Amino acid sequence: MLPTTTYSPQNQGNGSLNSRDAARHTASAKRYKYLRRLLHFKQMDFEFAVWQMLYLFTSPQRVYRNFHYRKQTKDQWARDDPAFLVMLSIWLCVSTVGFGLVLDMGFVETLKLLLWVVFIDCIGVGLLISTLMWIITNKYLMKHRSKDYDVEWGYAFDVHLNAFYPLLVILHFLQLLFINHIVVINSDGFLGCFVGNTLWLISIGYYVYITFLGYSALPFLKNTVILLYPFALLGLLYVLSITLGWNFTKGLCWFYKYRVQ
Repeated sequence: MLPTTTYSPQNQGNGSLNSRDAARHTASAKRYKYLRRLLHFKQMDFEFAVWQMLYLFTSPQRVYRNFHYRKQTKDQWARDDPAFLVMLSIWLCVSTVGFGLVLDMGFVETLKLLLWVVFIDCIGVGLLISTLMWIITNKYLMKHRSKDYDVEWGYAFDVHLNAFYPLLVILHFLQLLFINHIVVINSDGFLGCFVGNTLWLISIGYYVYITFLGYSALPFLKNTVILLYPFALLGLLYVLSITLGWNFTKGLCWFYKYRVQ
């Protein structure tokens, strides 16, 4: 069990630091340290990153307990080790190449798809979602407004990466097995639509749930249960898609091919 503390604005904020310590804990200092370690692979803890990836599927609460422990020991919620981001990028590149092979794309088309997926789908959309959640949580979900504690932008980005990983594995790895084999979900048949849309339901459900866990782990936020409300819309959209024959996987395959034309 990781150590826990009782919440109060005084002991769960950014902490009371002297001027020298405060300089080391500014956002720019944390960002510099993170980017510097990005260039030194030997300093990254890839074994721990793999542990986190495993538990994001089996017990995501344990991952966020580690974030809580980091706050107590290093006075920051966000990761200070880019190993998870590097591992995620590798998974994303491999899975995108797999999509290129399954969809019979050439080398140049696969390279274009890889650039789109990495820089737009993952990084671009991730920055947008993280910034939006950072603004919403700091503006509307704070228990007490104070300059001593807030939701770190880096933590919001980490929550997105945590939630994005299971979605990536399900839609970019597991789904590859079904696009042209076993159950052909890239088709107009009911079974393909059912299997494909069910995978989408599970993956987006994972994203919503892990995002909720990430922000509910912060003791200075309130009403984080509203982050689970998208489940109602998700369930409704799933039923409608099955009823009306909207095959999301077929749409994704068409979109990927259209991008690289």
